[in-house]
Order: sequence, then C-alpha cells, then structure tokens
Amino acid sequence: MTLASRAMSRRGLLKLAGGTATAGALMGASGCGLLGGSQSAGGGDGQLEKPNLKVGAMPVTDLAPLHLAVRNGIFQQEGLNVEIVTTSDGSAALTSTIGGDYDITYASYVPFFAAQARGVADLKIVADCGAGAPNTTTIMTSPSSKVRTPQDLAGKTIAISGPRTISELLVKATMRAYGVDFSKSEFTAIPFINMPAALQQGRVDAAILTEPFLTQAARASGAVPVADTNTGPLEDLPLTGYGATAKFVQENPKTVAAFQRAMDRAVAESQDRSKIEPLLPEFAKIDKETAAIISLLKFNSRADATRLQRVPRLMKDFGFLDNEVDVAKMIVPPTPA
Repeated sequence: MTLASRAMSRRGLLKLAGGTATAGALMGASGCGLLGGSQSAGGGDGQLEKPNLKVGAMPVTDLAPLHLAVRNGIFQQEGLNVEIVTTSDGSAALTSTIGGDYDITYASYVPFFAAQARGVADLKIVADCGAGAPNTTTIMTSPSSKVRTPQDLAGKTIAISGPRTISELLVKATMRAYGVDFSKSEFTAIPFINMPAALQQGRVDAAILTEPFLTQAARASGAVPVADTNTGPLEDLPLTGYGATAKFVQENPKTVAAFQRAMDRAVAESQDRSKIEPLLPEFAKIDKETAAIISLLKFNSRADATRLQRVPRLMKDFGFLDNEVDVAKMIVPPTPA
C-alpha cells in the first residue's frame, strides 16, 4: 500500500465532522500486560516504600487508563494512593519530576530521551502509555486553504506545539515520508488548544492536531485532513510514557512494581471503550458528544525496547539528538507480584 493510499478516507473525514456513527476504539494493550496469571494486589501488605504517589499528568485522552485506575480503585488494591497533578505540558512535568516535586510523570518520549542524552538527569521509563493510531494525530488545514496534499506543505507555515517536541518530529518525519522538503517550511509554536482558531483565522497554513482538538476543529470550522501521521515509518510509533528518576526507582522498587501492575490492569480494562468514555469529559475537559466520536491512541503499559528505540532514532535523524540513547537501559523491567 502506498503512502498516498493511506490518506484519510472520506468516511474518516465524515467521522471527524461528526456526521457518522461513533468511531470504534482504536486501542491495543501490550501483549505482556495481558498475560495470564495472578492479578492479585502485590502491594497490599503495607511494605511499599512510598504508598502515596504524586503523578504529573496533562488533561489528555491517552491518560484514560491512569484515571480509570484511580476511579476503580486499582491503585488502592496494589497498596497505592495516587494523586494526579495536572501540568501544563510534558516538559514542565518532567522538570518537576527531576526536581522532586512529582514521583512519576507522564510525557511524550521526546523530552525523556532529550534529557537523558544531554545528561540533564538519569531517567527511567516506568511504563508505556500511548502509541500512534489512525486519525489520532493529523496534519490539518482550513477549508479555504490551498493546502490539500502533503506535497502542498512545502514552503508553508505549519503550527506545532513547540520546537523540538513530538509534534515537530511527527510533522517533519511525515513530510519526509511523502518526499516533501520541510527545510523551507516555517514551523510556528502554538498550543494545541489554540490551533483550531489559528487555522480558521488563516494565521497558519496547516497545523498538527491531536485529539480532541482534531475533532473539535473539524466540527467547529470544517478543518480538513492533509496527512495522517500514523503512516509509513511512523505507524504504531510509541508517543508517550511514564518516567521517573533513577534515584526514585532505586529507592522504591516495590512501589514502582505496584504502579506497573496497576497500569497493566488498567490498560487491560481500558480496551472496553465504554469503561473510559464517561471519564473523558471529566479529565480531558471535552463534551460528551466529542468524547463519543474521537479516535483514541493505542493504550500500552509494558515498555518494549525495540519499539521505543524508534523514537530516539528518529530524533537523531532530525537533529533533536547528537548521540544515540540506549532505551533498553532506561526501561524498568516488571517484577512479578
């Protein structure tokens, strides 16, 4: 199948516009997270080093399993009391974690690997979170724009969430996959929440939008897709995860193991969309209608070195890193209950 033939179908466009039935959940758990065996609470014996955890997190849809674990008492069954602290962005959350304000944090993998490569901190990947799925992160444009194909992006102004972020990496990698020279394009930093308005006002020619902003832009202003970033070399790309400092992991091995077990169970339960859809309006701050039609990332819990190594490899290709990062050394292996 060619990259061109992977472009979003008319049916997908209609779904984004809110004109068809509810989208099916595009979710998948890590195979390891669904292995048989005991799922009993391994941390309920009071022996956890740090039962009260602060987890830095953004109000985004791929954190549905985390909120489900809190809501359904999965963390408590592992002896954990988890406080989810809302942060402005992943980089800020990571900075707070390095400084000791949070115990574990959610972020895209880009700041994790950038900080590790530059020696800012010794970081560990505690659990995987989300990977790319069709129609979840898409380069969009306004109906009045002349941009209609990936080739039209050459030399245009494109909104990204910030420099050297996962959004910039996805846009450039997608353009390269389509054979488009991105060196002459202008990349301007705009928060995701403001991108739909920037498109509608003509301040940018295109923008990379993730859910729920993607669906909101399509419904509110008729924004149309240019390229789905979950194609070619980016298909099923790991995007986000949970990390902590090596010091925290070393000092709290039982606590980390309990967190991992809880996330395994939460991700398994999250395969049933009916269990997480009601939570989306609460923590992602979206209306029920949008929650019912948005596409979801593929939920994962177990971090796999081979899959995750794709991210720093891409970062090095596009000048985000000077040196390679050995992901395998960063992953905290699961401990049996």
